[in-house]
Amino acid sequence: MQDEHFSDLGRVEAIAKLYEGTGYKPFEDCWFETEGKAYPCGYTKVLLEGIDFDLTYFPLKHLGYKSIIAVTGELYAVMAHPRTLSLTLGISAKLDFSHIRELWSGAVTAAREHGYSKVALDLVPSRNGLCIAVSATGETSLLTGKRRPAAKSMDLICVSDNLGAAYFGQMVLEKEKEQFNRAGDERKQPKLEEYRHLVGAYLKPELNSTTAAQLEEAGIIPSYGYFVTKGLSDAVKRLVRDSGLGAKVYADKIPFAGKTFDLGKEMGIDPISAAMNGGDDYRLLYTIPIGSHDKFRHDFQTFDIIGHLAKPEVGAVIVTPDGVELPLRSQGWKE
Repeated sequence: MQDEHFSDLGRVEAIAKLYEGTGYKPFEDCWFETEGKAYPCGYTKVLLEGIDFDLTYFPLKHLGYKSIIAVTGELYAVMAHPRTLSLTLGISAKLDFSHIRELWSGAVTAAREHGYSKVALDLVPSRNGLCIAVSATGETSLLTGKRRPAAKSMDLICVSDNLGAAYFGQMVLEKEKEQFNRAGDERKQPKLEEYRHLVGAYLKPELNSTTAAQLEEAGIIPSYGYFVTKGLSDAVKRLVRDSGLGAKVYADKIPFAGKTFDLGKEMGIDPISAAMNGGDDYRLLYTIPIGSHDKFRHDFQTFDIIGHLAKPEVGAVIVTPDGVELPLRSQGWKE
């Protein structure tokens, strides 16, 4: 099949072609009705080449997928169900239609997985590399909103999966890129298989699309929820700010992926610091009423309980294995 070029297609025809076989309609207004039964909400993310991703090693299909997860996680954090999606791509001259088709295929895959009913797309030129702007809307049922409990001291702080993996995955890719550039040998292939899970956590983070529905069905409604994208420390600090309570996170309860500590030792990076301050983990953090502890542990075994809320004067702290409480700081928990 001969490659198609934007100059031959034009914006409207290019968008129409991208929609072929997706199940979504091009140029459709993205709206939905709540019928008085839900609270609507929306989130927007902008991802910039050279800042949020490096096309040297980031597959375009994975990038499209990840861009949708970036906003979808924000919806799940507030117990909202995805409804509509809007994607605007700022395209530089080095990318052609085949590249955008690949990125779009990843975005559509994620949109389908998470049940978006409508997806809008626009294409605009960019002089400064690829830019991805994505907005998502969703709805939280009125019943869930009314059942949301007030946060209390000793409520559980839980995360949906291991932390720090995405940061280490990015470090592996950056290291391989540096070695590749230094060697100057285009036939040299990077050695990534040993850290495949860590690299995958960075390039293609995944979310369970049924988590919010399962929590509602179980009658366990979080008092607060956050999407962890800038490190655990950032999310916990926001929790303390919003709740007006303190929070204790236990270092030995933080979940890590296999090989994390081996790689941390090799790179001279503390895994705890990576979990607290590293970005792109794309995990859900919820505060769960202490009274739901047993049911939550039984029904949501993919989550880890890493700490609990505390009295306001405690602030945001991490508790070392020796029982020492250290305030959360941007540079990590080690002094």
